Amino acid sequence: METLTEDVTVDYLVIGGGTAGCVVASRLSEDPTVTVALVEAGPTDANEPRAHSIRRWAEMLEGEYDLDYRSVPQERGNSFIRQARLRILGGCSTANTMITWRPFRGDLDEWVSLGADGWDYETVSPYFDRLLAQVTPIPEADRNPYLMDVIEAASAALDVPVRETWNDTEFLTGAGYFEIGYDPETNHRSSASYSYIRRGAQERDNLQLVLETLAERLIIEDGRAVGAVLRSSAGQTTVVRARREVIVSCGAIDSPALLMRSGIGPRDVLEAAGIDVLVDLPGVGENLQDHAEGLVIWEARSDRPTVRATGWDAGYVITVDDDSTVPDVSTHIPLDTWGVAAERYGAVLPENNVSLVFNIAKPRSSGRVWITSADPREVPSIDYRYFTDAEGRDERMLIAGARAARRVAAQEPFASHVVREIFPGEHVQSDEGLSEALRATHQTVYHVSCTCKMGGDADPMAVLDAALRVRGVAGLRVVDASSFPTISALNPVGLVLTLAERAADLIRADAGESSGATLSATAN
Repeated sequence: METLTEDVTVDYLVIGGGTAGCVVASRLSEDPTVTVALVEAGPTDANEPRAHSIRRWAEMLEGEYDLDYRSVPQERGNSFIRQARLRILGGCSTANTMITWRPFRGDLDEWVSLGADGWDYETVSPYFDRLLAQVTPIPEADRNPYLMDVIEAASAALDVPVRETWNDTEFLTGAGYFEIGYDPETNHRSSASYSYIRRGAQERDNLQLVLETLAERLIIEDGRAVGAVLRSSAGQTTVVRARREVIVSCGAIDSPALLMRSGIGPRDVLEAAGIDVLVDLPGVGENLQDHAEGLVIWEARSDRPTVRATGWDAGYVITVDDDSTVPDVSTHIPLDTWGVAAERYGAVLPENNVSLVFNIAKPRSSGRVWITSADPREVPSIDYRYFTDAEGRDERMLIAGARAARRVAAQEPFASHVVREIFPGEHVQSDEGLSEALRATHQTVYHVSCTCKMGGDADPMAVLDAALRVRGVAGLRVVDASSFPTISALNPVGLVLTLAERAADLIRADAGESSGATLSATAN
């Protein structure tokens, strides 16, 4: 692990050592005949205990590793969103709760319908089974009994089954403890850095980790990506060149920003930022999707036990519309209320309180991210455009999530835990009143996606083809949540890991290797 002091050349350059980048670099470097460089803007997580214990996930947010992005003012949503983006080896997988789902058939069917050929369920699902990250149902020792009371109430109130496991079957509804990426014996998180790099891959002679180094721009020569200009935290500039491919895995905000700084993106944005246009690709930075999360808070009768895996260990998922092919609303049951936005809105929270937080699983609203300068130190601009879909479906799902939460709170055994509703408050009963309060106080779940979406040739906004290759530039791919055509219905870390596993095979296939043989040989 090092910062560079001189220019180097490798076969594959992977930019971004987050969730996806760690997977791609690890899998490509399994071939001892190729060389791989993995560039990460932050330090290693090896010596950071807060990144190891999944119970300490919240301590990683809003601190020295968090880019803590903010948005432009929102016309119909919360304008005080703090978007966590982690600058450390492992990226957001060092700071999230690692709630991990097998990719949904309905999500993947939608991707294929939008031109992402080869991303059907039968092709993609086996890649989930080869993940090196340990994913397990939360065991009895980490199961807070209060959560079971809410699970049973949700099952009864919403007519959904209680599920002991989730990832061994296809489902649309259910309630239960989640499956998460961690070792239940030690509470050690199964981050991508730990699972794919630090457990052996970093010892490979053909894998070079370049840490605390930012990619300023890509180098494009004769229409081909051949490397990147890097700057270390000490200010030293170097160049890494790639003989075969450059893979960008900087996440849904910074991947499009890097493309734009390199002259790849919407002409008007690049010209306004003073950047020469190499490839006029209008979809770069567009189609931003995120899960907005509303909440209802109650005063509680008694304290809850402290036992937990992460504190966000259980929940329920429901459908609202009869024709839904994925869950419409996903609700988490936190052990500690995250009530900052409600307090800003004017709610006075009693010290002893409980809450339910519900995500719009398949938002229809979309925003954008863009740069205003060629300087990588200038943060990108973000406009989520929450609740702006023309049909108003996102707003309808937000209200449905709140009404479902109220039904759960009125149902035993959860009902015995609550005294009264604090926020939005029992006096707020109309759809209009609920919408106003919930839209003003919703949070992000840090699931920003889709800003370099893949799609078919007929889609002028598709940045990538179905093999994750950037249109108009040879030798360049984007592999991370920005590659999604549409956001996943539930927490995306499992899909990001799965996408990266498949991307490694697509890259190897283009180099003349057999992706099918690779999958068979390395499946767990």
